[in-house]
Amino acid sequence: MSTHHQIAVKRIAEAARAFYNQQESYRIFHGSTNSTRPQHHNKVIDISALSSIIEVNRDSRSVLVEPNVPMDKLIATTLRHGLIPPVVMEFPGITVGGGYNGSAGESSSFKHGYFDGTVRSIEIVLGNGDVVTASGDENPDLFKGAAGALGTLGITTLLELRLISAKRFVHTVYQRTGSIGETIDMVKTETGNPENDYVDAVMFSSTFGVVITGKQTDDLPAGIKPQTFSGAWDPWYYLHVKKKGISAKNSQSTSDYIPLPEYLFRWDRGGFWVGNNAFDYFGLIPFNSLSRWFLNDFMHTRMLYRALHSSNQSFGFMVQDLSLPYSTAESFIRYTSNELNIWPLWLCPLREVEEPTFHPSTKLPGPGNSPKPMLNIGLWGLASRDLSSFVRQNRDLEQTLQELGGRKVLYAHTYYTEEEFWKLYDRKWYDDLRSKYCAESLPTIYDKINVDYRKHGQDSTWKSWLKSCWPIPGVLGISAAIRSKDYLLHRNAPWKDV
Repeated sequence: MSTHHQIAVKRIAEAARAFYNQQESYRIFHGSTNSTRPQHHNKVIDISALSSIIEVNRDSRSVLVEPNVPMDKLIATTLRHGLIPPVVMEFPGITVGGGYNGSAGESSSFKHGYFDGTVRSIEIVLGNGDVVTASGDENPDLFKGAAGALGTLGITTLLELRLISAKRFVHTVYQRTGSIGETIDMVKTETGNPENDYVDAVMFSSTFGVVITGKQTDDLPAGIKPQTFSGAWDPWYYLHVKKKGISAKNSQSTSDYIPLPEYLFRWDRGGFWVGNNAFDYFGLIPFNSLSRWFLNDFMHTRMLYRALHSSNQSFGFMVQDLSLPYSTAESFIRYTSNELNIWPLWLCPLREVEEPTFHPSTKLPGPGNSPKPMLNIGLWGLASRDLSSFVRQNRDLEQTLQELGGRKVLYAHTYYTEEEFWKLYDRKWYDDLRSKYCAESLPTIYDKINVDYRKHGQDSTWKSWLKSCWPIPGVLGISAAIRSKDYLLHRNAPWKDV
């Protein structure tokens, strides 16, 4: 183990122990976030220095990595050894720790589960400052409980990830569908095909969908040019999918050969399609290939997240991932279509998860009480700009989701009351873990996910009013994104040199 890592963990442990002895609550500062919840500014322990890859072991097909290592840095390193994690988050700035502590499901999750399913063990600083290892064999209850618990059971300081062989390309096939039901059925069918490494889908409307499957391969047919999505003149991936779907007439499929890292981060430019809203917000710039090229630096997800948090514009924008049983997914999509009219939608199939857990899980539609696979629906688009109406939309969404046996991914705005929240999750299991592993000085998971919307807009000074007037929030967001210099990270993406 590196001396730098040991020194950093010792400092973190000492800080946690001091807070614990003083019976003071604290939060963890990672240095970045892909959550859309409003940020807090309480007492913190800074773990941003934990951003190194310690070792890649080809023999054991594993990598030791600190929690703040982003996906693009991780992939650039493991690809040099011909390996990748089985599940790779689609945004290059999402960190390893974020993937473990959250519920990160991607197009390979129908086969491998959430990102934490690729983790073999963790090093974690408990609330009292003790440093322990957790795995399937050592402190297994902590290992399972901390996955998806948003860092509320301890501070993860090191992770050992499982790796698999990486091939050069992903042969990606696009199949057009004509209804919500047909799309859901085809996604479910494709998850049963053992040859598929990746499965997801996009619904552009209730009558136009595209199911996307991918298989890793080292073979590139003669005369075929690999399709890329990271260049400023490349298409945004969702526009490419739409074009492919339009061209796939009479149930015929079309295909691409995409370099593996290009596939893994295919949704980065435009943040799926959320980047469209930047054009809508300012209203003065046309949405076309020339403007996307000109504004390319601002259209990568790191920059989009910086702008979102600095503009304080997360209220009024629906950014939710909602997982449902296959048997009720169509009903839920019809509800969101009628009530919110948000399109496109991302559909991502997920492997079943054993309860208790904070990951979305279900036993529906039966038979029996065994866990069942789920379908994640990415619902991202404009909602009401009126705060009370926006809250009502979210509350209605949560109620409908619950009625249909679904669960939210907890990175986003959440409006459950505490009583409602604990009807969905096993509080005794969670409280017992917090007691056993001295986590009472950390915020609870409800503390972290609950959005206190009543505080939004309470500042009545003229400066606050000015900051809320169009286009000032957008300008402030862009300014903060530029100052971060995150655009340099995608300009010099390390995986492009592998």
